[in-house]
Amino acid sequence: MTNHYCDLKNADVILIMGSNAAEHHPIAFKWILRAKEKGATIIHVDPRYTRTSARCDFHVPLRSGTDIAFLGGMINYILEKDKYFKDYVLNYTNASFIIGEDYSFNDGLFSGYDAQKRKYDKATWVLEKDGSGLPKRDMTLSNPRSVFQMLKNHYSRYTLDKVSSITGVSKENLLKVYEIYSATGVPDKAGTECYALGWTHHTVGSQNIRTMAIIQLLLGNMGIAGGGINALRGEPNVQGSTDHCILYGNLPGYLKMPSASLESLDHYLEKYTPVSKDPQSANYYSNYPKFFVSFLKSLWDDKATKENGFGYNWMPKMDDGKHYSTMHMVDAMYEGKVKGYFCVAADTAVSTPNSNKVRKAMENLDWLVGENIFNNETYEFWRGPGVDPKKIKTECFLLPASATMEKEGSQSNSGRWVQWKYKAADAPGDGIPVGEIEIKIMAAVKKLYEKEGGPNAEAITNLKWDYLDSKGHMDVLKVSHQINGRFTEDTVIEDKAKGTKTEFKKGQLVPTFGNLQADGKTACGNWIMSGSYTADGINKMQSRGKEDPTGLGLFPNWSFAWPVNRRIIYNRASCDVNGKPYNPKRKLLEWKGDKWVGDVPDGPWPPMADKEKGKYPFIMKQDGVASLFGPGMVDGPFPEHYEPLESPLTKNPMSSQLINPAIEIFKGEMDKVASASEKFPYVCTTYSCTEHWCTGALTRWQAWLLEMQPELYVEISEQLAKEKGIQNGARVKVSSVRGEAPCVAMVTKRFKPFTVEGKTVHQVGMPFNYGWLFPEDGSGGDSTNMLTPTAGCANTFCPEYKAFMVNVEKA
Repeated sequence: MTNHYCDLKNADVILIMGSNAAEHHPIAFKWILRAKEKGATIIHVDPRYTRTSARCDFHVPLRSGTDIAFLGGMINYILEKDKYFKDYVLNYTNASFIIGEDYSFNDGLFSGYDAQKRKYDKATWVLEKDGSGLPKRDMTLSNPRSVFQMLKNHYSRYTLDKVSSITGVSKENLLKVYEIYSATGVPDKAGTECYALGWTHHTVGSQNIRTMAIIQLLLGNMGIAGGGINALRGEPNVQGSTDHCILYGNLPGYLKMPSASLESLDHYLEKYTPVSKDPQSANYYSNYPKFFVSFLKSLWDDKATKENGFGYNWMPKMDDGKHYSTMHMVDAMYEGKVKGYFCVAADTAVSTPNSNKVRKAMENLDWLVGENIFNNETYEFWRGPGVDPKKIKTECFLLPASATMEKEGSQSNSGRWVQWKYKAADAPGDGIPVGEIEIKIMAAVKKLYEKEGGPNAEAITNLKWDYLDSKGHMDVLKVSHQINGRFTEDTVIEDKAKGTKTEFKKGQLVPTFGNLQADGKTACGNWIMSGSYTADGINKMQSRGKEDPTGLGLFPNWSFAWPVNRRIIYNRASCDVNGKPYNPKRKLLEWKGDKWVGDVPDGPWPPMADKEKGKYPFIMKQDGVASLFGPGMVDGPFPEHYEPLESPLTKNPMSSQLINPAIEIFKGEMDKVASASEKFPYVCTTYSCTEHWCTGALTRWQAWLLEMQPELYVEISEQLAKEKGIQNGARVKVSSVRGEAPCVAMVTKRFKPFTVEGKTVHQVGMPFNYGWLFPEDGSGGDSTNMLTPTAGCANTFCPEYKAFMVNVEKA
């Protein structure tokens, strides 16, 4: 979230798209309802009518997988109707920048596409520079090669007729949403968007979010109270998980995982440390060496020295051009290239797409180790439906882990608030925290390496993981201190702006990431968390102050929010170039002549009108402004509508490119894909039911929850049920080209047929909360992911669970 839960109450319009917030993020929805009580308009755009829809001002159904078309139409409306916030767009975005002459877009493809590799060479996705190395600009926004005009031209194709035909949304509903939301593009209004997995679970998932980011920038809704783009993160501490690098391409704090071609620390830092020639760009990632070297020191301490590149060569490296997502891991497992698998707090056999392939892949393992508080289908795959345990060679272990209330530590909410929680009870039996399990396994591995040696032995033997206390249990405070960062030697920090010097002693905690050093004087496990402690060891995550001096719901003394306790990211964009709030009634920040007052500012510099000392507000961007033209994406600098991998259409109405041309296509024998056909005529989407949690492994064994939602079901419209002769409660079989899922039919008004490209398209929906292990008699059915394809977002490889083709038949 760029903002946070409490801030949702400050919005005038809230667009919920890609989320069923009322059922799955009730705390967020509490603040949404407070906004409604104050007069805000709440809009829900979703294929299905849900409890969220029922509490909103109105619900707009759309076909799954067509979000970019819907939002592209809004961009077109904003630009054609002159609804954009001109002062904001001109000063705080790259709208005035000039795109290079070699860049082009034609028939669904951007320049530089290699059809053989299904990959773009982004060499032409550049901005023109002047003789000083600064981007050329046209402050009139009239240059036909300006980002503004190129954006306008790109989305002029997204007409009401075209968008309606693609999405199945009536033109009346499109106009209703566009008019209400674009009305926030004025100084005294704020609009925010709330999304969840309904946006990320697509082959265009990242671009769904990018499209909304463009809208928010055009309307001046980024960096303001009641604005932003707010990801309602998943229930298993997803925000904290990503902050601490659960994603394969990241290190903690979203640092980049090294690749094999970056053979030295210098080459790595050169690649990932941006350089800006513009003196008004803060270009804060120029501090990247401080963050990365401090991370290396957190791993190897005094063994990491300047002479050995601070241990950079000991870091694992990704092969260039290779990916390591869950889908790639399963693919390699299926091919017999993976011998062992640690499955920690997960149920891969149920949660991963194309579950038949996943379970077959696990048969090729030598061993599988589970760490969890309960058993699940992954740890028991060897005795699942249709499996003969005698033929399975995989040796499976289940290590008992303690539950959240049985351990101390931090938890992060969607708003980046990191809150400390306390241990309420001891775990039963041999259960211990997962972190302690990993530390003890690593200690044993380290002993083996010290005794026997092995590949890259120094990486293991030099590792400093001294996180056990005198009783042999994990010392969570010691871990969190190392994450925050500490000084490895006596250090003097000079603040040239203030003319002060501060001395820190060896072992003292780093009070802010601004104090991290690139010369090895600091060790920090995660730079964004630096500042969660004071230098004297006070844990800010334990703070529970209820003060709210701005009245906006910032609550600056409640917990710690990364970065540096800032509650709204890019908050200096809430003010004009002189530092005066665009909306004085919702004053988030204000420049008082010598300092900013309000939220923790995005940097201490004066506003950009001060040409000598002032900085642009988007300080984490190399050029200091937000990107309407975004060349960082792998599938295009402007989002474009493509159909899902499996679609009811044989042609993309926008171009000859049916699907995202940059997604990876898995081509194994079990990676089948169905084209539009009579055999699989219905669009299916997946979601969670309120009564179960994730794959249901933690809830399906509880009788009272199972009584409320006992088995797998498929929701179908009354029209489709009549057409198929299916009664409510009847047993049916849902099938895709990859598998079958017997279940119960729920005939409902919550789905209605769409008219898409002149034909009727039915959509159905299924929860992903079921598997074969519970109930123990197998009556609950099995995973919906028997049906889903092995396909994912071109940027993140987040799987496309939300749109694929199925058939529904009487059992």
